[in-house]
Amino acid sequence: MTKIKAAKNSSKKDVIINKAAALFRTKGFIATSMRDLADAVGVEAPSLYNHIGSKGEILTVICFKVADSFNKQLEDTESENWNAAEKIENIIRFHITMMVNNFNEVFVANNEWKYLEDPFLQTFLNQRRAYEKRLITLIETGIKKNKFKVINPYVAVLTLLSAVRGLGFWQKNNKNINAKELEDDMVNHLISGLIK
Repeated sequence: MTKIKAAKNSSKKDVIINKAAALFRTKGFIATSMRDLADAVGVEAPSLYNHIGSKGEILTVICFKVADSFNKQLEDTESENWNAAEKIENIIRFHITMMVNNFNEVFVANNEWKYLEDPFLQTFLNQRRAYEKRLITLIETGIKKNKFKVINPYVAVLTLLSAVRGLGFWQKNNKNINAKELEDDMVNHLISGLIK
């Protein structure tokens, strides 16, 4: 029987979660079986259960890992003594970095969350709504301080998040533009749509 090989500074569970994220992205959560995952990891299916309880547990770990990263970055950004435009720019850059460096996990959290089981599903949706409300508050602050155009804050947040999610097309087709140029151009374009 083959053992799960973990890279330096990562656990066997990390290996399983990374492989699962790639499979959930390409095949979908429902269509991916534990046998598929075992094959991708290179072990017998029963040995996966030594490290992870179920496919649903893996999805929960992925979704909340991504949500926690975004929430931590937003908390750090909110605490900075920056103006609204600088804060929004920082958040956009973080979203782009996550899409570039952690695409499988972010894709799964954005698209497969609906298969979470309660109470995790409700908790995840509540966190997502709270995150969007905090971004809306940042846009409202920028409008009140005369930094941003008078726009509907909800539409602005929807536009920013949708634009960054669109990086899935870049990930698939890539690659006439490097990640740094992509980030700078997207930030410039999105921020210029907000600033007066």
